[in-house]
Amino acid sequence: MNRFSNILFVANLEADDTAAFNQAITVANNNQAKLTVVGLVNDSNLPSSGAPNADELLEELVEQRRAQLQEHVESVSTKQKIEVKVLVGKAFMEIVREVLRFKRDLVIKSVWKTNLRQQLFGSTDMKILRKCPCPVWLIKSTQQQGYRQILVGLDYKPENAENDALNQQLLEMASYQALADSSELHIIHAWRLEYESFLRSPRTGHSDEAVDAMVQEEENKRRRWLQGLVAQYCGKLGEKTSNYLDPQLHLIQGDAKKVVLEYAKDLGAELVVLGTVGRTGLPGFIIGNTAEAILNRLDSSVLAAKPPGFISPVTLE
Repeated sequence: MNRFSNILFVANLEADDTAAFNQAITVANNNQAKLTVVGLVNDSNLPSSGAPNADELLEELVEQRRAQLQEHVESVSTKQKIEVKVLVGKAFMEIVREVLRFKRDLVIKSVWKTNLRQQLFGSTDMKILRKCPCPVWLIKSTQQQGYRQILVGLDYKPENAENDALNQQLLEMASYQALADSSELHIIHAWRLEYESFLRSPRTGHSDEAVDAMVQEEENKRRRWLQGLVAQYCGKLGEKTSNYLDPQLHLIQGDAKKVVLEYAKDLGAELVVLGTVGRTGLPGFIIGNTAEAILNRLDSSVLAAKPPGFISPVTLE
């Protein structure tokens, strides 16, 4: 199955982005997709356009960056035709505008952690994750080619068509990569009984046994949902592919912010696939609190997608 057709790779000429670049080429080849490599020139520190020689200076910087990008692309020695572009302006804004303008359907970018920063993803990375309408794949600079374990998190929102479509997309992206890399695919869903602590307080009149029964009922409901969702998706793949993929299901009680992070760490997941679920159809509702909390502490590559109907607060104007 071809998932992507128009891929944007954000090059970093100041650091080693070989792992991410190689991944972008592989994904493009596997999907027979167009691949465009972009570099960035931040013009905020340059003289204003009305200043003497300002336009010439900007043009010179753009040409210099374009030559560096071309050399970078050629150093990979790929036979694939790759377009090279230079974007001028604030990084995250221009990347999102490039996606909107040319209908890119995947952004790939390298990320790295310095000794001075505990968080893997920088401010530009987080802004792209929040505001980019298409899936974003952020790849650790230390990542080797291929993943051994892939973890995908699914969210439970019954009778929510957008969330159901997002879960299907996450399963598709995760399973596609797992099949490509012969990876172990782990599917996780964190659940808990809403207001359980309140229900256990003496003033509610509920016995511990009654609340325990509610908890068990909730767990059973979530398990049926998760098993049914995955079985339905695997049915589309066919028996042979599904058996080869052999996804492992993990239903874990607790707060998703903690559960996903702890399980990713325990598993040693090298790629986490998740939805940055916010309200759709309204610019500005850009990322869910759970996804934000996970991303702020995650220490692995991430492939993140938004629900259908998401409208970026970034515009072309």
